[in-house]
Order: sequence, then structure tokens, then C-alpha cells
Amino acid sequence: MDLLNPAAGPDAADLIIDGSEATFMADVVEASQETPVIVDFWAPWCGPCKTLGPLLEEAVTAAKGAVKMVKINVDEAQMIASQMRIQSIPTVYAFFKGQPVDGFQGALPGSEIKAFVDRVIEAAGGESPGGQLDDAVQAAEEMLAEGAAVDAAQTFAAILGEDPNHAAAYGGLVRAHIASDDLEQAEAILNGAPAEISSSPELEAAHAQLELAKQAADAGPVGELKVAVEADPDNHQARFDLAQALHANGEVEEAVAQLLELFRRDREWNDGAAKTQLFTIFDALKPNDPVVLNGRRKLSSMIFA
Repeated sequence: MDLLNPAAGPDAADLIIDGSEATFMADVVEASQETPVIVDFWAPWCGPCKTLGPLLEEAVTAAKGAVKMVKINVDEAQMIASQMRIQSIPTVYAFFKGQPVDGFQGALPGSEIKAFVDRVIEAAGGESPGGQLDDAVQAAEEMLAEGAAVDAAQTFAAILGEDPNHAAAYGGLVRAHIASDDLEQAEAILNGAPAEISSSPELEAAHAQLELAKQAADAGPVGELKVAVEADPDNHQARFDLAQALHANGEVEEAVAQLLELFRRDREWNDGAAKTQLFTIFDALKPNDPVVLNGRRKLSSMIFA
């Protein structure tokens, strides 16, 4: 599924071409009147060029026609290189309406190249694929919030088909399977995350939610656990189990309160289990959630008291 364009995208051969001094006006100046054109000034002997070129081509191809690319070998186009004052390579310029609008020198990591391409597209009044994907993520999140976990999972998967390293979509796909009570698949997806995004906040949150979902499956009855804690306030295991049961029932704030009380009574119990569980709950929520803000403040006041 092509989430951004149901029709087939432009052929890469039409988006990325080898330019020359003879064709520079047509390939760059005239072509950029309609679509921004990125010009890669390179040479066969340039090591960094061999790294940068494929990354640029990948980002341009992913933009599906919103930007084009022309490769200029400076050894064969010395006059153009001189006119553009190319002093070192690789040098990259972006043209729109016949004028340079952005550029950089030297090799960059893939994430910065993608950001550069997105910036060029947006400067030309277009919408970058990254922006479209973010809109799709928002739509999938709304589906998930409304209980349409299967539809959300399909949308998140389609986004990952466009950008396999989209951390928000990857985390969303894991959470969609959690919402469908398919914890085994959620864990498999999480374990298969690309290394580049495995430590992202989105995947950390998904991991925390998965851990809490596993605990919920084994949570005891809230009523009985409350009775046990009231009968013996120093029964730390009962209080910890009560916090897990409360969280499983959606009583997150009360679960945090019980864990804070357990930490106050014995912060070292079970290798600091109360603190660890608190951080798991905090990681699973949005950073600006009032439960997180209040919980972290109270925990800090006890730690540094």
C-alpha cells in the first residue's frame, strides 16, 4: 500500500539524472521553475561523495516526485563548478525558480539529508512525505483512541511501508496490538525494531505499555488486595500487587499513589521494585500527563528529602 500516493510514483530514472555543462540550464534552471532540483557536485575520486550520493538518491526517491536531483561530475563540468564557486566536494545546492535556495558541504548522516530534502520541498511550497506521514500517524492515533485497533494497526503498518524507521508509527503498531490483546505479536514487533529507533521515546513507551499489559494479565482482585493492605500496611508484596491490579483496572493515579507509599515505607524493598514500577508507568504515559508530573515530583521529594 502506498499511503502517500495510490498511483505508482515517478520512475527513479526521471527523478535522478546525470547532468552536464550542456544540459545544466535545462536540467536545473528551467526544471526548477516547477519542481525544486537538488544538485550534487561530486567526483569519482571523492570518498565522501560515494557515501553521500546514495543517501541523497534514496531521500529524493522517497519524496516521490516532490523534488528532483541532478548529479554533476565537477571534473567534467569545471566551468559550472567555477561559476557556482565549488571549493570542496561533495557540495549540494537546492534550486527553485532558477535560484539556489539551500545547500551544504560535506557528507551528512541519513537523518540530516532527509531533513534537508523535506526543508527544500517545504520551501518550494510543497508538502514533504515526512509531513504527510505525520498526518497519517495522527489519524491512526485517533483510530486507536476510538477503539478501532485493527484499522489503526493497518494504518501504522502502511506508514512503515513508506518509512520503516518511523518511530511514532512503529510504537503505534506495537500499541495497536496491545490494544487488541495480541501481546505476543506486540512483543515480536517490538523485538524486530530497527536498531536506529530501538531507543526512541516512542518505542520506550511502547515497551513500558507492553510490560504493564503483561502484568495486567496476572493481576489479582483489587478488593482482596485492598483488604490485605488495610490489615497489614507493611505487607509490601500485597501493596505492590494492589498497585498492579489498580493499574490493570485503569486506576492509574491510585496505582501510582500506592507505589509512592510503598517507596516511602521501604525504598529498597525487592531491589527497589516500587521505583522501577513507577518509572515503567511514567514511561508508558505522555511526559506531560498530570499523573506523570505529580508522581515524579512526589518521588523526587522523597528521594532528595
